[in-house]
Amino acid sequence: MHVATLDLIDVQMNGSTLSTVTEFELVCFPGFQDNKMFLFFGFFVLLLITLTSNLVFILLVSLDHRLHTPMYFFLCNLSLLDIMMAISITPKLLAVFRGYNKINFSDCFLQLYFIISSGCTENFLFAAMAYDRYIAVVKPLHYNMIINGKKCFLIMVITWILGFLFPAANTILASILPFCASNKIMHCYCDLPALLSLACAEITDQADGLFGLAVIANYVPLIYVLWSYVKIVLCVLRLKTTESRTKAFSMCSSHIVMVVMNYVFAFIMFIELKMEVGILNCLLIPMVNPMIYSLSNQKLKEAAKKLWTLLKAFTGCTSLWRT
Repeated sequence: MHVATLDLIDVQMNGSTLSTVTEFELVCFPGFQDNKMFLFFGFFVLLLITLTSNLVFILLVSLDHRLHTPMYFFLCNLSLLDIMMAISITPKLLAVFRGYNKINFSDCFLQLYFIISSGCTENFLFAAMAYDRYIAVVKPLHYNMIINGKKCFLIMVITWILGFLFPAANTILASILPFCASNKIMHCYCDLPALLSLACAEITDQADGLFGLAVIANYVPLIYVLWSYVKIVLCVLRLKTTESRTKAFSMCSSHIVMVVMNYVFAFIMFIELKMEVGILNCLLIPMVNPMIYSLSNQKLKEAAKKLWTLLKAFTGCTSLWRT
């Protein structure tokens, strides 16, 4: 029997009949049922902006050799993660606003895995970028020797492996739990705490595993980032001129803004436990990240102007050829 065709299947357990959930219902923004069309277009525009801004950022870095540096290599990986996060959540969210709010069991846990993995990998990436900024400020003369192409590639391989390895056990353990009675997930996507609350079994081990995952994926990278910036600040304060200090801090400003935004939204979501904050954390930050690095970056602006000139020239040649 196909799991997507039924909400519940009756099974026998200890002589009694239980209803086992085979698909879930996403209950998204329950107080805004009359504004689904408005929400649909709002999140559709948000998805378009997120995909466009991140893809353009990757394109600019790829086309301009001046941007082929470790920092932009890390930022391109961040854009890939932001794209992955957006497409893991938004297409199904748009379907929910159109009335298709059911998601089958396997698709739900697949979505859950990619959302958590993208978030974990992004946290580890922030730590890798903090290491990059630490070397750039504290050991500038040795930067090109320490942060070379081979080391950048190795750091990114480890970052992606760790980010996608850590959530695997939690996702698998949660997927083998029995789910019965209610199949309503009070969230806009398949969220692990919301899923665990629907389980008809003891979830102590899964809750402990979730706590361990949160500690490793959130706090270990954060502690490393804080340690790196303590070292950076102490180094900058020893610089003799104000100009040198300003330049050193400007090298780290965009990374600091992204880290603060990511963890502040995550902290608010943890305290308030509101789906609105959670969805903003998962969708708004991926849209904003490339803009943070682009607005005050002269090299990116010059690369964008060059790309725009090439596009205009190509358009002009195409129009001339057609005539």
